[in-house]
Amino acid sequence: MFVPCQYREPEGMWMVDLIRRNPLALLTTNGTTADGPLATHLPVIQDPRMTEEWSSDLSGALLLGHLNRKNPHWSALRSGDVVLLVFTGPHAYVSPTVYRKTPAAPTWNFTAVHVHGVVEKIDSLEETLGVVQSTVRAFEAELGTGWDMSESVGYFRQIVPHVGAFRVRVTGAEGMFKLSQEQQPEVRELVRESFARRDCGRHRETAELMGRLQ
Repeated sequence: MFVPCQYREPEGMWMVDLIRRNPLALLTTNGTTADGPLATHLPVIQDPRMTEEWSSDLSGALLLGHLNRKNPHWSALRSGDVVLLVFTGPHAYVSPTVYRKTPAAPTWNFTAVHVHGVVEKIDSLEETLGVVQSTVRAFEAELGTGWDMSESVGYFRQIVPHVGAFRVRVTGAEGMFKLSQEQQPEVRELVRESFARRDCGRHRETAELMGRLQ
């Protein structure tokens, strides 16, 4: 991903925070010459086995994901394949009217992280069940209401044979945080205020990130 200097990660952990808050990733692989690239939207979490600290480019991190085994992407996936995981964060359109000056041009503020890595398919049904359970724990803690899955583990065992789980060892990542850094501070504040006044959640989330730049 091309990231101009002013849009790079402002400080440590912005990429990690984006991944945790926006865990629905786009898994992409090259595919065959005939079929072309393959892409699947799926949830991704940090592997609980990962005990080391996140590095600046996320290299060495371990991530877990899963998809439907009926998905052709699963059968095409091979352990050792190089994959790309795309995470998209808050984003919003910027109208030139917000700038209160002319000439001006519209643009789009957005945040994204591209994670590169090597995939390992998980064959064991018991380990696949563990991936599903770890995913529930992570999402209930970060995004849910603390749902207790204990009474549903039996149901999980019924559906696990249809689940394809995998692990990705991260080799590097780039983060794009395009938040009007190219504008003068007073103009950037006008953009932030316009987003903060909107009812739309992603506008307000974009405004929050812009506020953290200051």
